[in-house]
Amino acid sequence: MDPSNLYHNFKRLLKEAGLPDVRFHDLPHTAANLILQHGIHPKVVQERLGHSDISMTLNTYSHVLPVMQEEAAEKIDELLIPNTNRCER
Repeated sequence: MDPSNLYHNFKRLLKEAGLPDVRFHDLPHTAANLILQHGIHPKVVQERLGHSDISMTLNTYSHVLPVMQEEAAEKIDELLIPNTNRCER
């Protein structure tokens, strides 16, 4: 496919879908952010992006990690704080 055709088709599809105007180059970054925000392990993101070392992935997407820290804290709270709705054994 001719690169200019790819570019124009991509821009047209974004507009038709009502999505923001982004560069084609931004797609891997966007995908990585979304995947990390949904709790997928960073190792999976590293492999999908083709990074040779996980430190590159973690350094590049560290801004997403605070959300993951908050979610981890909430899960730990759920494990440690007894659920009063749970039946007594």
